[in-house]
Amino acid sequence: MLTGLYDGAREDARAREGLEPLDALIARARAARPVRELSGLVPRDSVHIIAEIKRRSPSKGELATIADPVTLARDYEAGGASVISVLTEERRFGGSLQDLEAVSRAVSVPVLRKDFLANEYQIVEARAYGADLVLLIMAGLEDSVVARLLDITRSWGMEALVETHSEDEVIRAVRLGARIIGVNARDLSTFELDQELFGRLQHLIPEGVLKVAESAVANSQDVTRYREQGAHAVLVGEALVTGVNPAQQVREFVDA
Repeated sequence: MLTGLYDGAREDARAREGLEPLDALIARARAARPVRELSGLVPRDSVHIIAEIKRRSPSKGELATIADPVTLARDYEAGGASVISVLTEERRFGGSLQDLEAVSRAVSVPVLRKDFLANEYQIVEARAYGADLVLLIMAGLEDSVVARLLDITRSWGMEALVETHSEDEVIRAVRLGARIIGVNARDLSTFELDQELFGRLQHLIPEGVLKVAESAVANSQDVTRYREQGAHAVLVGEALVTGVNPAQQVREFVDA
């Protein structure tokens, strides 16, 4: 599953590069609005919520129509979300770079591009469309590629959420100097969930690195569990896009 997602993302990026070469994209990225400060994304008494805009997933199928991602993003921000995550993968998740651009223009908090990023073009693309953070997935990338993409990301003033799903991947991410490490309860090779994974792995993430728990959040109790296990931030998608009052839901998660 993960290999197929990366193959599709690379193919789509090549098609876009055929229409807008890297040099032209770099010029547009340089003209984009400045990267938003991430100084507020530090450990605090309450948990940070990274609220996600996601229409569907390979594991669950259709989740929500989301005809207007801007309205949803503003609801997330009003509820106290620290970061808005925007799925830009189109084939299996129904996202787009246009969603990213529109949301980035509409909110004042940092915006994360969530996709299967594997090359410089995709990183520059994220900046051109208004991202402040990007996702890098250890399971899909070799260490040398992650190191290079981290350098490129930071050269643009952005930061990366480095996603892991095993002890080995956390150790690799720490060794490569990741400043924000996520532990995804969902195995992207099989899409199976392990709700206790963050609790087992978080001790491997050193002090000074932001710890993010991802997936397996259905309610405030799940957020509380992650917080008690040591999470500084929790990334939530499905529970928010399928809810009736996203602003109130985010608020409850922050309070949890």
